[in-house]
Amino acid sequence: MNRIVSAGPQPLLARYGESLFWMARYLERVENLARVLDVTQTFEASGRPSQAWESVVRINADEKEFARRYGAATPEAVRRFYLLDTDNTTSIPASVAAARQNARTLRPLISTEMWAQLNVFQGWTAALTEEEVAGDGLSRLCARIKESVQLHTGITEGTFYRDQGWHFLQLGRFIERADQTTRLLDIKYHLLLPSLADVGSALDLSQWHALLRAAAGYHAFRRIHPRELTPRAVADFLLLNGAFPRSVLVCVRQTEFTLEQLRARYGLRGTREAAERVEELRAGLEERDIDRIVDSGLHEFLDWVQRMLIAISGSIGTAFFRDWRPSATQSQDQ
Repeated sequence: MNRIVSAGPQPLLARYGESLFWMARYLERVENLARVLDVTQTFEASGRPSQAWESVVRINADEKEFARRYGAATPEAVRRFYLLDTDNTTSIPASVAAARQNARTLRPLISTEMWAQLNVFQGWTAALTEEEVAGDGLSRLCARIKESVQLHTGITEGTFYRDQGWHFLQLGRFIERADQTTRLLDIKYHLLLPSLADVGSALDLSQWHALLRAAAGYHAFRRIHPRELTPRAVADFLLLNGAFPRSVLVCVRQTEFTLEQLRARYGLRGTREAAERVEELRAGLEERDIDRIVDSGLHEFLDWVQRMLIAISGSIGTAFFRDWRPSATQSQDQ
């Protein structure tokens, strides 16, 4: 049975490290998707329903699969695809089920409270109905989903033992969070760029407010930009702010720190390639300001960030999980 080699007395089984990594990633995806679905109604109400709901599909790179099964991206179809369709591996019920599947592997490691809460969460998301996702019920449902993920995060914070496993869980969370922030910014930024006539209008401002709410960053943004709300300021905040916990820069720095902890505190071999890639990504973020990024192509820069995150995840998997066969749900690193 493959083990993650450690200088300490109790090496971590590779399958435990992998399951912790993926459990964190799936739950981070669930919270992000709930945020995106919730605020999409804002754009729908602003008179751009087709663009708003199509952007949800694009954020998750599901264009081909969605078109094959549902056709046009209507509000009803997108809600069904992500909230009710268990055959869609990127749906909330499927992602919560995948997180629970990984937690099942982790029963010797995780607390009873973590396991019980995740079981309850998986049970009610699997039983969602058309009535619960329709109309104004969507906002209440998304709030409950977000709160359930946050509850799991809080229970984990308060009960999970701080050893190598904790660091693999953190790696999954930070890599997924950075990836989701880039996806959200890439799609919504270009969707929301206004015509000259709309700049500064109430519609323009409400849409940028909604984007910040989707990233859970509205109030934090207003603390440093009480009067300024521009596309570049929002992009700068979500990409390069060093204090906002969901910014790409913070997530990359945390990933770098976590890899260093695995190397220095636990003597884990195999971190070098991933650490070098994280260092390159962190330097690429720190050496640029938002004007340079936007002027040279925001989409191209975000695409580079996403490819680097995929490479980092791949390096971690090769180093620590390569002798463990992943489940079907884990084999798709989007």
